[in-house]
Amino acid sequence: MNRFTTSWGAFDLTRFPEDPRDTLRAWDAADAYLLQHLAETEADTEPEAAPRSPGTTVVLGDRWGALVTALAARRPVQITDSYLTQRATVANLRRSGADPEAVRLHSVLDTPPERIDLLLVRVPKSLALLEDQLRRLAPAVHAGTRIVGAGMVTEIHTSTLKLFEQILGPTRTSLAAKKARLIFCTPDPGLPRTSSSWPRSYPLPADVGVVSGRTVTNHAGIFCADRLDIGTRFLLEHLPAGRGAGRVVDLGCGNGVVGTAMALADPEAEVTFIDESFSAVASARATFAANAPATAKAEFVVGDALSQVPAGSVDLVLNNPPFHSHRATSDATARSMFGGARAALRPGGELWVIGNRHLGYHVRLRRLFGNCEVVASDPKFVILRAVRR
Repeated sequence: MNRFTTSWGAFDLTRFPEDPRDTLRAWDAADAYLLQHLAETEADTEPEAAPRSPGTTVVLGDRWGALVTALAARRPVQITDSYLTQRATVANLRRSGADPEAVRLHSVLDTPPERIDLLLVRVPKSLALLEDQLRRLAPAVHAGTRIVGAGMVTEIHTSTLKLFEQILGPTRTSLAAKKARLIFCTPDPGLPRTSSSWPRSYPLPADVGVVSGRTVTNHAGIFCADRLDIGTRFLLEHLPAGRGAGRVVDLGCGNGVVGTAMALADPEAEVTFIDESFSAVASARATFAANAPATAKAEFVVGDALSQVPAGSVDLVLNNPPFHSHRATSDATARSMFGGARAALRPGGELWVIGNRHLGYHVRLRRLFGNCEVVASDPKFVILRAVRR
């Protein structure tokens, strides 16, 4: 837990799920800079006063709910692609004494508000996601809308500013402060409103087993949305197929190509696709629908790893865990996924993990499962297998 001090109070914030070993903060200098700017430029800046403004406030890309927790008195709309962000937001609102219902939680796939009077944007890592969201929100922006973006200096590029300029209107940036920068955009109602081009589809190569030549669908922001990444390709070449009926989990499913491959290889299997990204699960659903046989059984879950899966109910978990939390390197997600997999697996059930060789997942898996073997490896990746005893 860490304390975030703003002009409207100090808030004890955490990420979700809470992990005492995780030292990463639930806010950063860009969040602080953005709120400081609002306090300095709005008429009501008394230290004890809750920030408020007429109309609808939308916060896009709030990382862990830091912004909407501070701005809860406005009853803002939070738009995020992250289930974990939504859960962190609710927890942080409760911890601050605010009504969790004060913030309307929207995913990036939900219908945006019809009118936006204040738009705050935490610049995402994915330029495609930023473009998709700005195009979706643009019809609700009017000449009087105030638009302020924020990000660390390393997150804001010329391409970022061009998107604001092309989609919403004239754009400029602030001076840097504590390695953070603000974006100021003046709406131009005369700009043409072009719909988002996402989701998009592409055909898989002809040499990736049962999914060769199949079509994959990706919503904006999905990792490697325009091509098959080399790690997933390597896993597809070594899938544990031919097991017949059983429950398989594609954990951190992304666009669902791995789980779909399992459904094609073992038509009697029941595949559960899980990701904390709303866009990823929507992509996986579309990929599965386009390729799996009509009799194939599947479930699609937006959630926190395997926390919603009954213990001892799974035969096989396939996992390519992320090792970044936004811009920071962290093994917190991998720890959560591996621990959840052990709990969800039946005795004799298996966890298959693919990762970069340097991450050393074998050490944690041996500690957790008591065993771990290498299924396949190349100079960059390794596929590991751990069995629930």
